[in-house]
Amino acid sequence: MEYKVFQKEINLQSRGWIPTFHDVSKEVKEIVAMSGVRNGTVTVASHHTTCSVMVQECSHDIDSFDLEYLQHDLLDIMRRLIPDFKQEHQYRHPGPIHAQYGRYVNEPGDYTSMNTDGHLRSVFFGRSEVLTIKDGEVDGGEFAHIYFVDWDQVRARPRQLNVTVMGTTEDVEDRSFHGGAVIDTKRKYTQEEKQYMEQFDLQQKR
Repeated sequence: MEYKVFQKEINLQSRGWIPTFHDVSKEVKEIVAMSGVRNGTVTVASHHTTCSVMVQECSHDIDSFDLEYLQHDLLDIMRRLIPDFKQEHQYRHPGPIHAQYGRYVNEPGDYTSMNTDGHLRSVFFGRSEVLTIKDGEVDGGEFAHIYFVDWDQVRARPRQLNVTVMGTTEDVEDRSFHGGAVIDTKRKYTQEEKQYMEQFDLQQKR
């Protein structure tokens, strides 16, 4: 059985004045088709620490901020948990040493380090997602879309998304577990756990 690894980089441009949601579903599916992998996994990973990858339903309706309704609902919740960085010293980060480091690596200004909200939101959502490939197709269910989210809103900037496809170029046998029987995960009580206890009658004996 041949095992294959296939990698591509997707270049994106974020707008900067508000978190940017990039729907990269089409591109990821195209990369999977290019790979020739029939069965395996595809990992979609951010190259940046203020960005996330998430799998979610497409909300279809788009508002005047060019965000799908579900995306803006998510952003509203994140703003309550992690408020937008609006003023100096709102967060501990960045400190004076980090600001100096930004100058050392030729950042355009101290303001580019005032993206603590983006870093914290990225921690909540994580920087990657792994999806299953079945018979050459990304198995995302009926409604799943793949989004690259840039939480950093201090400036517009180019971004990179890494896609790694791994798996076999051959077909696999029947995937059904135990012949496709529904697995019962409900708790099973022992006879000892179900035994009568005298305390059950306390209310009746008053």
